[in-house]
Amino acid sequence: MRVRLAEQVVTFVRNLPPEPRKRLRAAIRGLADELGDIVPLEGALEGFCRLRVGAYRVVFTYASDKTIDCVLVERRSIVYELLMDELGL
Repeated sequence: MRVRLAEQVVTFVRNLPPEPRKRLRAAIRGLADELGDIVPLEGALEGFCRLRVGAYRVVFTYASDKTIDCVLVERRSIVYELLMDELGL
């Protein structure tokens, strides 16, 4: 599978300190092989999945063309609120 990154994901990861940046980049690369702590989201966020990477969550969706779209990455404490705001929920 191919992994596509939203601009927010690229910017967020780029601005992290070296160690978390390294772990997030490796985890996002692993998404191509569906590796990691992946859980489908429920309720209003159905259709999205999350990848847990320490204190961070990568929210993504499977596109129909065998592509994974990473739409958001943020600290666990606020990632779902931000996603719901972005979706207008």
